[in-house]
Amino acid sequence: MTTATRLEQLFRLPDLGEGLTEAEIVEWKVAVGDTVTVDQVVVEVETAKAAVEVPVPYAGTVLRLHGEAGTALAVGEPLITVGAGAPAGADGAACGPRPEEEGGAPEPMVPAAAAAERYREEEQAGSGNVLIGYGTGHGPTTSRRRRRRAAAAAGPSASAAPAGAARSASAAQRSGAVDSAAPAGGAVSASHAAPGTSAATATASHVPRAISPLVRRMARDHGVDLTGVSPSGPAGVVLRRDVEQAIARAGQKASPSPAHKAATPAPAPQEPTTAAGPERIPLRGVRRAVADKLSRSRTEIPDATTWVDVDATGLLEAKKALESAGTGTRIGLLALFARICVAGLRRFPELNSTVDTERREILRYDEVHLGFAAQTERGLVVPVIGDAHLLTTVQLAAELARLTELARGGNLPPHALTGGTFTLNNYGVFGVDGSTPIINHPEAALLGVGRLVDKPWVADGQLTVRKVTQLSFSFDHRVCDGAVAGGFLRFVADCVERPAILLADV
Repeated sequence: MTTATRLEQLFRLPDLGEGLTEAEIVEWKVAVGDTVTVDQVVVEVETAKAAVEVPVPYAGTVLRLHGEAGTALAVGEPLITVGAGAPAGADGAACGPRPEEEGGAPEPMVPAAAAAERYREEEQAGSGNVLIGYGTGHGPTTSRRRRRRAAAAAGPSASAAPAGAARSASAAQRSGAVDSAAPAGGAVSASHAAPGTSAATATASHVPRAISPLVRRMARDHGVDLTGVSPSGPAGVVLRRDVEQAIARAGQKASPSPAHKAATPAPAPQEPTTAAGPERIPLRGVRRAVADKLSRSRTEIPDATTWVDVDATGLLEAKKALESAGTGTRIGLLALFARICVAGLRRFPELNSTVDTERREILRYDEVHLGFAAQTERGLVVPVIGDAHLLTTVQLAAELARLTELARGGNLPPHALTGGTFTLNNYGVFGVDGSTPIINHPEAALLGVGRLVDKPWVADGQLTVRKVTQLSFSFDHRVCDGAVAGGFLRFVADCVERPAILLADV
């Protein structure tokens, strides 16, 4: 009596949390035929909020990749197929016998929608289709499964071991990370291993580990081979500064000497080429999320904008006083504006709200979750400081610094990008004065801050030069009238000019 063995395991795109329903494939870390281990990162995907590395919960040989780079997949759709058999053939079918060919009953065909729904149920039950850090709840079972596959494949797969080991080393070099565990399904004894196997394994074991997608992308964009970079991070991890140093060294080597520059002939003028039409750039990832949210804001929210010029000299003096107090945390102007906005929302709670269009109701929040716009390499993101009304000015400054660093490194967790009730946007860093900012849907208001410049100003009846900025305030006219919006903006302006006013609410 024989028992059919399941040769293929289909891994679907896992639920990435925070209501995300799809993700776009950015880069595959493995190819068909590569050997993978449990929790090995196999693909990098980009959601509307972050870039995420997805590990596979199975060990074995990659049989199919269900999508190319640039493909958008919905949660629950097939992502990768892993099995203990031979890699898929040219027609996409796995080589070697399937379960029904070995005498076992074939698996019933399941519609895509039903399969996706079953996937979600299995994920909640701990099926393994989750990201590293969330856990599958079946650690011991996974270990036993790996040992059974290794024992079953030791005999018939011994002749294919050298090629499998070389493919595994190649996959490890592409991903920049090597798992120290032996790949399941390709383990052979030392006496059966070919001479090239140990060499390939030794080479792969010394490949530096580049965990951050930003670091790998930087290396790829500048043509830096990570195998030649000396890691300075813990456990041999390649950090951003390591790649930057490698780029600098490569630039020095590439710089020609003065004599060589003089001997190099000037390039011949190029003939103008015929235009091939405009370049078409797909809206993907963060860019698409921003486009969708701003379009929805303009479509649904009847917004209005008001603005005022303010003398920020007093605020700058308050900033210097706080710095000299030795708080241990750098307090920037954005932190002071955050403190002022929180105080203003306490006085004008109508603006700390949203509109439920289906029920035709205004939802007014007691807590203030303050978002702030941050420009990153991936585009514009809005990290959120939760319960900002409970934080001191020093704590606000610390949270701003922490979330900004995470945003620039592409490491913001999805929950840090949702749930805001009000947004602060300091576009003055781009050297501009004013704007008509678009409200961050579904919020009801947004304050924009322009650059600080020296301007003539009348103070105490005398013409003098002061530090002046322009404040722009956009608000949803459904939640309040102009009197409330004007009152909020005037309160913010007064606090900028005379920060001592904030003491009234302490």
